[in-house]
Amino acid sequence: METNGSGPKGFPELKNDTFLRAAWGEETDYTPVWCMRQAGRYLPEFRETRAAQDFFSTCRSPEACCELTLQPLRRFPLDAAIIFSDILVVPQALGMEVTMVPGKGPSFPEPLREEQDLERLRDPATVASELGYVFQAITLTRQRLAGRVPLIGFAGAPWTLMTYMVEGGSSSTMSQAKRWLYQRPQASHRLLRLLTDALVPYLVGQVAAGAQALQLFESHAGHLGPQLFNEFALPYIRDVAKRVKAGLQEAGLAPVPMIIFAKDGHFALEELAQAGYEVIGLDWTLTPKKARGSASRERVGKTVTLQGNLDPCALYASKEEIGQLVQQMLDGFGPQRYIANLGHGLYPDMDPEHVGAFVDAVHRHSRLLRQN
Repeated sequence: METNGSGPKGFPELKNDTFLRAAWGEETDYTPVWCMRQAGRYLPEFRETRAAQDFFSTCRSPEACCELTLQPLRRFPLDAAIIFSDILVVPQALGMEVTMVPGKGPSFPEPLREEQDLERLRDPATVASELGYVFQAITLTRQRLAGRVPLIGFAGAPWTLMTYMVEGGSSSTMSQAKRWLYQRPQASHRLLRLLTDALVPYLVGQVAAGAQALQLFESHAGHLGPQLFNEFALPYIRDVAKRVKAGLQEAGLAPVPMIIFAKDGHFALEELAQAGYEVIGLDWTLTPKKARGSASRERVGKTVTLQGNLDPCALYASKEEIGQLVQQMLDGFGPQRYIANLGHGLYPDMDPEHVGAFVDAVHRHSRLLRQN
């Protein structure tokens, strides 16, 4: 695919690059904002679009993914779009069966139980070709966005994907996946390497298709303590960044900013700041001061942008209180090297008007902050 600086040729010119500039650590006129799970069930139009369709069938329809990605942007002046997809398309592409059970979440009828179960997995080199539908959705959405805002691509990090593949679904303890780490460290590393080998071409392919930034979700970081995290999660998080950057260069694609979001991984902030990502996403359990260090940003240093981290449940508060909470958050993070977001995704029962109040408060207060 022929490319120029803005990604593949033929894409409309980007009109609002505030999010990308903040991600790269450049000055911005205001604080950009987007929300994790912004394309989601809290929107009535999302529920209508998805009504008759199985979840993963929706993921495999570029038209549906494009429509769901654009819905929140029709309502709110968000500064970025994130492609509608799911982190579990990667285990699917590796040959595992995954279904979405209403009210329960993802389910793997045949999870990985023994080391020999790894033999069932497809060659990771085939994953990108299995996931062509994600690339089509990204290209279509990038065209339909007409340059309004940048488009973010994403994937789940190796440890988080491993938890689903071993547990067979969600778990409050991750005890089966952690049992692997303690009882089968070699097999665990083998699986994590295999997942890394699948993720790298998948993420490079997303950029080739038109993604202008990438977020890696280590959603289950909090189930690991510092020791297990440093052994089984961090090396692969680092490896993904390093190899994706090298892969983009090899493919002649311009670099894109990469975001790491390790939920409940506050014990590893310093390590994550040196893992090769331009942006670190924070959940709501951290105060901005703790992340940045009072005056010197000593925990993350000066070279990364922070993203986050309003408690999603704060959106249940009155609009006035949302405004006050946003103000406190922005005062804490400061005006530059910062992207506003929630500390986790939007929940299905949230009022779209309160999401709008959050977005507006970020724009309004961050402009005032810069004037003072």
